[in-house]
Amino acid sequence: MSDALTDRTAESIAAAVRGGEASAEEVARAFLARADRTSKRLGSFLHRTPEQAIASARAIDARRAKGERLGALAGVPVALKDNICTRGVPTTCGSRILEGYRPPYDAHVVERLRAADAVFVGKTNCDEFAMGSSTENSAYFPTRNPWDLARVPGGSSGGSAAAVAAREAALALGSDTGGSVRQPAAFCGVYGLKPTYGAVSRYGLVAFASSLDQIGPFARTARDTALLYDAIQGRDERDMTSRPEARPVSLDALEQGVRGLTLGVPRDLLAAEGVAPEIRERFEVASRAFADAGAKIVDVALPHAQYAIATYYLIAPAEASSNLARYDGVRYGLRVPDLDLATMYEATRGQGFGREVKRRILLGTYALSAGYYDAYYLGAQRVRTLIRRDFTEALRSADVLFFPVTPTTAFGIGEKVDDPLAMYLNDIYSIPASLAGVPALSFPAGFGPTGLPIGLQLVGRPFAEETLLRIARAAEAWGDATTRAPAIAREGAA
Repeated sequence: MSDALTDRTAESIAAAVRGGEASAEEVARAFLARADRTSKRLGSFLHRTPEQAIASARAIDARRAKGERLGALAGVPVALKDNICTRGVPTTCGSRILEGYRPPYDAHVVERLRAADAVFVGKTNCDEFAMGSSTENSAYFPTRNPWDLARVPGGSSGGSAAAVAAREAALALGSDTGGSVRQPAAFCGVYGLKPTYGAVSRYGLVAFASSLDQIGPFARTARDTALLYDAIQGRDERDMTSRPEARPVSLDALEQGVRGLTLGVPRDLLAAEGVAPEIRERFEVASRAFADAGAKIVDVALPHAQYAIATYYLIAPAEASSNLARYDGVRYGLRVPDLDLATMYEATRGQGFGREVKRRILLGTYALSAGYYDAYYLGAQRVRTLIRRDFTEALRSADVLFFPVTPTTAFGIGEKVDDPLAMYLNDIYSIPASLAGVPALSFPAGFGPTGLPIGLQLVGRPFAEETLLRIARAAEAWGDATTRAPAIAREGAA
């Protein structure tokens, strides 16, 4: 029974709990038991919260017994990336500099999920301060891909993607700055949505690059993704970038299919070097399937997207160098004691930050320094404006844009960790939408010849999340990408 519960969708679990078919405690115990068997080998969680999960589930069951109305995510186990503040629960951002830190408050999205009666099962592993594309940059241990333990799950939200793929949680939240939800979703064969910038409050999200960071959902189906997005979207006065235009997704609208919609394909972007044959093949197969289902496929241009990686790796490190200046050993987090204040700063940051974080702080500090600001940071912002205009123009002739999430399937652990440029190039298809601030969705589109998942990407107009999920929902009818599970998720099944 417990393994049957872990295979159910979040939508089905919530309905079962509300209707009395299953108790929230039974659901929580099923997912906790699954994580007991798999999480250490995967490295998916930095901190699990089984006692709190059971207590929350029992409280939900007690309210149902009293006849109270339960929320949209009643009893659904949810995992949270470890850069999302959770009151009283360790929130380390995968960094030694925040080891043991327990926030005194909940992030906005955590408040919203509590109100929806979700059950939190733990904080997931991530690249330190969300800086990375493989979850190998965690200060504690790497996360492994559930489909092949010798490969990365992607990053920086790799723990959340792995937890959902391995059925350790029905849903999870991550953060996406340049692809950190979409890329691990593609590598792990699950859905990953980067909402429109401003659609989800960043209050309580530990900042990396403030003009880019967005919290986004992981799920195994389009409808589950919509449920989680609906629970967290909306205006929050505590975040000055939060936008009132955000609106919930209609589950009925997701069943309308793709007939009459226009998908724009940026052929120049697809021609980039290093794109694996299996990625191109799945893209062409999906394009034909969309066309057969009634969608119109047109070519569009994103002429400045080729500059996206260079632009991002000036803007994001510059903002990171500013945001991470607060970790100085004085107010909270790690402190290396020393009689001299300057030496304490140096020792604390030297020991507390990992190699990739130091690299980006140095890059960002240089880009902001006197004499270089105009040439680097300001110049990058100008190119960002051109990229945003490219998307606006392309989306005049198409309802959505359609292209891959990553140039390859998941690569081996250790394969790129010593080559920063090769690692950064993994984000060639995910960064442009982040710079433009538009919504982007990675959806499971099949598997490569070695059995590794392949994700494809839909990018829409601002606040058009519903359209992206509607198209992806149609694609679920064409294969088993949303129903197949990695072998590790079958272990111990009755």
